[in-house]
Amino acid sequence: MVISSYSSLPDARLAELLRTEGEPVFRVLYERYWDKIYIIARHRLQDRTEAEEVVQDIFLRLWRRRFELQVTKGFDNYFMAAAKFEVINRIARKARASAFEKDMALALSTVDETTLQELDYNELNERFQLTVNALPQKCRIVFRLQHDQGYSQQEIADELGIATKTVEAHLARARKILRDQFGHLLGLLV
Repeated sequence: MVISSYSSLPDARLAELLRTEGEPVFRVLYERYWDKIYIIARHRLQDRTEAEEVVQDIFLRLWRRRFELQVTKGFDNYFMAAAKFEVINRIARKARASAFEKDMALALSTVDETTLQELDYNELNERFQLTVNALPQKCRIVFRLQHDQGYSQQEIADELGIATKTVEAHLARARKILRDQFGHLLGLLV
């Protein structure tokens, strides 16, 4: 099939063909949705380069997952949800890094000299990042929105379209995992 003949096909058919036809179908999807995803990411991130990275990451994941991909409501919904979560992750990552640096600077300014020698800031930071990144995806997003963005539980529920009880459960799970990993140092990290 020629590329131009793919461009007239609906998303459901393109989803099926992506597994078997590969690159030409992917190219049609890329051309059809690149601008839409970019506009969403650019609007939320206010950064052209980062918005382009979001689009590239989304399409890279699509290509890697093309054999197991299940698109039920069309690529419009798939790409809009992917853009939303990627933007949330990036905003949360930035905010977490900024908040972490401020909190650590404040915490370290009150720690005595002996404790400073025992505390390897880089190692602790790396361990914390790995632990947060290892949280289940929804749990991680909820944790980041509350602790990095300062969202209330209701705001998180509204943003993600989930119940506040679900938000509470995700936060409780994240805190338990972090408390198990960091014990008394957790106060320095969140």
